[in-house]
Amino acid sequence: MTVSELCAIVLIMLGEPIRDRRAERHERTKAEILEAAWDIARAAGLAGLTLRDVAHRVGMRPPSMYSYFDSKNAVYDAMYAQGCREFLDRVTRLALTGDALRDLKTGSRMFVEFCVEDPARYQLMFQRTIPGFEPSAESYALAVQALRTMGSHLAKIGIAAPEALDMVTALTTGLADQQISNDPGGDRWLKLVDEAMEMFFAHMSNRTQGRLG
Repeated sequence: MTVSELCAIVLIMLGEPIRDRRAERHERTKAEILEAAWDIARAAGLAGLTLRDVAHRVGMRPPSMYSYFDSKNAVYDAMYAQGCREFLDRVTRLALTGDALRDLKTGSRMFVEFCVEDPARYQLMFQRTIPGFEPSAESYALAVQALRTMGSHLAKIGIAAPEALDMVTALTTGLADQQISNDPGGDRWLKLVDEAMEMFFAHMSNRTQGRLG
């Protein structure tokens, strides 16, 4: 019996968790690969991403990449999931004040700013820019969870119409598209978020009052 095996037995007897250092190194390398993939995508565009370039960026032989990701689409999928987790974290942490219009503006600004701050991430998450790429069921479930959380926030401020979430996402992604395409680094369309939400809120309020009347 080796010393490491003996230590593992002792840890089990003591009820201590056993660290899987090989798995930890594997996860660290995957994280390094994803970071390199994002760097390349931001510099060369999502379509410019190659496994060879990623491998060179992390100091790895290209064939070794397949020990971590079995294809380029698998890298895209991991990037997509990472972006969804980042967005879900922001949506979940969004604090509502009880002022419906203020909360609508705050949530919409958060969404547009999230989109604009990283165009490569936005394109991967919200646009079909990679031919043949579809997120896995596990990754897409994160996007669905984030969307449902947004819908829940709308319902809490009194906007519960089934099509309301579609309208909000259409308005906000439209502003994000314009900002990214026509004023990168600026705020020309970011400044329109509040006004767009005022119009949307007034429209939804009028619809609700009309139905009640």
